[in-house]
Amino acid sequence: MDENRARRVVDALRDRGTDADIARVGVYQFGVDIRLPDGRVASWDTDGTAGLEAQVMRNGMLVGFVPLIEGSEEFTEEQVIEAILRTDYDQPIATRRTTTPPPTEPLPRRGGVFRRFRDGFRYK
Repeated sequence: MDENRARRVVDALRDRGTDADIARVGVYQFGVDIRLPDGRVASWDTDGTAGLEAQVMRNGMLVGFVPLIEGSEEFTEEQVIEAILRTDYDQPIATRRTTTPPPTEPLPRRGGVFRRFRDGFRYK
């Protein structure tokens, strides 16, 4: 996932009340981190492959994963957002819900006033 796409997905998820942040895992390698209520973190699309998948970590240990979603290589940003929102992380091998949970109160976007300064003006 490229940086600008990851940023747009994170902003859309935060607008829907999901605690998301950009995962910076390497040089020009980005993904989406979802912080779950019980202290786990789901890292989406951080391995550089075209498909959408996630690893669920707690304290640096792998405790679950989301298998590759078929056809996700061609997903639009809206479809990526829906796939992340519909994921049920209760089991070690995550499943997808049939419906999207309703949005909650929006969370503020990370970075505030100095967001573009801190990120080096790399996006519009």
